[in-house]
Amino acid sequence: MKQKKNSLSDLGGIMYSTNPEFEYEQEIDDRVTAPNQQQDLRVMLDKKNRGGKAVTLITGFKGKTEDLEILGKMLKNKCGVGGSVKDGEVLIQGDVRDKVMLILQKEGFKAKKAGG
Repeated sequence: MKQKKNSLSDLGGIMYSTNPEFEYEQEIDDRVTAPNQQQDLRVMLDKKNRGGKAVTLITGFKGKTEDLEILGKMLKNKCGVGGSVKDGEVLIQGDVRDKVMLILQKEGFKAKKAGG
């Protein structure tokens, strides 16, 4: 089934072209996701630009965006909290660094605490 386009940014910035020979080139995410053992993830607490709310931030993932979203969903589900995946980072609501570290290590990731 075709994905629905919800906004102009989903269309890739091209709306209309009068050139009959114009062909739109779609970007293909050809990155390969490294195995869990080769991922070097950093888990940190972040409060900046969030209105004083604390979030657990997971950075350093190398691979496809879809795989990062799957990891984010799994972490949110196992921690029982909300969050999101933005700009190659997973944001988990609240200070759940220790729980996230245990989950990542059980899944085979190399994870380290970072920050203060």
